[in-house]
Amino acid sequence: MSSKKTKAVNPGKSKTKPVEQTQKIKISMGIEAESEALKNSESETERQAHYFSRPSLGKGGPSKLRQQFSRGMTFFLVIAASIIFYFALLRLTNISKVFQDIFGVLKPVVYGCALAYLLNPIVNQVDKLLVPVLKKKLKKPGKAEKLSRALGILAAVVLLLVLIVTLCNLLIPELYSSIRNLVVTLPRQLDDLVSELSEVKLDDSTTSTLLKTAIKEGTDMLMNWLRTDLMTKANELMSNLTVGVLNIVSEIFNAVIGLIVSIYILFSKETFVRQSKKCVYAALSARHANMVLHLTTKSNEIFGGFIIGKLIDSAIIGVLCFVGLSLLKMPYVMLVSVIVGVTNVIPFFGPYIGAVPSTILIMLANPLQGVYFIIFILLLQQFDGNILGPKILGNSTGLSAFWVIVAILLGGGLFGFVGMVMGVPTFAVLYYIVQMLVNNHLERKQLPTGSEYYDTMSYVDDEGTYCHSEKEASVHE
Repeated sequence: MSSKKTKAVNPGKSKTKPVEQTQKIKISMGIEAESEALKNSESETERQAHYFSRPSLGKGGPSKLRQQFSRGMTFFLVIAASIIFYFALLRLTNISKVFQDIFGVLKPVVYGCALAYLLNPIVNQVDKLLVPVLKKKLKKPGKAEKLSRALGILAAVVLLLVLIVTLCNLLIPELYSSIRNLVVTLPRQLDDLVSELSEVKLDDSTTSTLLKTAIKEGTDMLMNWLRTDLMTKANELMSNLTVGVLNIVSEIFNAVIGLIVSIYILFSKETFVRQSKKCVYAALSARHANMVLHLTTKSNEIFGGFIIGKLIDSAIIGVLCFVGLSLLKMPYVMLVSVIVGVTNVIPFFGPYIGAVPSTILIMLANPLQGVYFIIFILLLQQFDGNILGPKILGNSTGLSAFWVIVAILLGGGLFGFVGMVMGVPTFAVLYYIVQMLVNNHLERKQLPTGSEYYDTMSYVDDEGTYCHSEKEASVHE
């Protein structure tokens, strides 16, 4: 009986259970529907945000098609580059003409970059002095830096213009007077020299006869050159005078535009530096980018120290030459001082290049004064090479005298006067790169990097161990 009661009760409970299950199913379905709607809205938001943000590039890997054709494309690109290089060599003159045209169009920008590089030390010095003072008075962020930069650029430009105007007022009248006197007196001086050489009396020996013949031939050649070649060159110069004036006006116009460009460069130099650094890190790996930035910093140090120091040194030498020649009452004082000062920019050979034509000019006016000038210029260059130059330049290039001569000859032979001036710092940068590579390889082999370790008695054995001489060992001990 109890079992039947149990069975009677159980059916009643089974009637209420489906209702509860139905309610629970509805509730769960509602929750799932809400969660599904929430997921759909979130996914829609993510899809919209995805298009607003920058997508990542290059993480999917190369496609199968690219993998299949990568080797063939490499061969094709190598062959195409070889063909392009071959035809580029055939059209090298036309390509150089294109680059010359581009350089001619961008010449104001080049002048602006050069002026900005030369004026940058003045701007940096003004920023160094004014920014701390202005920050105490101007509370707005960035205001002190902008005001200091504007004042620094203004001071640099005013100093440059004052220097140019002063030099023009001092040099142009004196140069005009010297050149005018030279043109007026040079033919007469040459005639007197020829007459004196023709009247030289020698004995009747064979050596004297040869010397007379040489003097006669030389005087005839000189007179023929004066009558024919010199007059022809003078006529060509006068005919090209209009073109020369137009070229000078064009260069002055480019220089004025370059000055304006340099002001914009100095105002935004930090932005340009950041953009360049950003491009370097984007294009190269971190290790190579850091190497490029290190070499750029080192090049700036070498070029800046050499160029600015050499300009200051040459200006001082030009002033000292002017003062010395004025005290000695030499002719063509201003012209000779300008020649000596300008050519002194060229390392090593510059003093001699400027001294030779200056000596000839002075000797034509007065031979004895020419001898005095030679003595004076030798003393002046000794002062410059041993006292003034090392004080101003120091060891900015790190090159020995031999490599300086090589750099000047190579740069002058390839690029003329500009190559002679810029060849030394350029060669110094290349020398530093080679030295860095050599030292890196020696450090990898665990060998000493100093040149003093590699004397005639030192060597490296077959196992790669450095063995120094007994003398060096005693010094290190």
